[in-house]
Amino acid sequence: MEDPAEPLKTPRRRTERHQALEHLLNDAYDRHARPGFIEADPIHIPKAFADRRDAELIGFYTATIAWGQRKTIIANARELVRLMDEAPHDFVTNASEAELERLARFVHRTFNGTDLLHFIRASRHVLGTYGDLEQAFLENGELGTMAEGIARFKRRFFEIPHPARTLKHVADPAKGSNAKRINMYLRWMVRPTTAAWTWACGSASPPPS
Repeated sequence: MEDPAEPLKTPRRRTERHQALEHLLNDAYDRHARPGFIEADPIHIPKAFADRRDAELIGFYTATIAWGQRKTIIANARELVRLMDEAPHDFVTNASEAELERLARFVHRTFNGTDLLHFIRASRHVLGTYGDLEQAFLENGELGTMAEGIARFKRRFFEIPHPARTLKHVADPAKGSNAKRINMYLRWMVRPTTAAWTWACGSASPPPS
């Protein structure tokens, strides 16, 4: 025989779980949504640039090298900013071959000067062909699914001649990758604290901030 009180237990348990989840999320927000946390996180590198053209470029490069110790990631991202004369967009669009040579000494784990040089040249190609990095994810203003947008971006980023070794530094969901770093980059670009991109792209939803 069924216990008549049983139906009352499920909603109560759900409420308790929801309350526990709400507490967990609020606690995480309180710990992370503060200037002190941002300063210790790589997101503060693109966030430091008021010009969205600078933010989207240095954000992409920073996210690309975002594996390993956080302190090292931030130090090397700052080195990227220094190598680009504190003006990523101007450097990408206007650097001479002599100025590009200074990139050869850069290294972060398996990402080295050869990879960085292609990233600069590929970014220049994307800017000249599609307008900016955001548009390189879109087709006729539409993203489609997030996986489709990322795969589209990778194809376009490697349209120009490139070292085979550099392909591994941009993930491709079409080949089974979960694309953690590039998804992180996309979250950086649409979150209110950076607000570099609007993601006015049809039915596609932006990554959660």
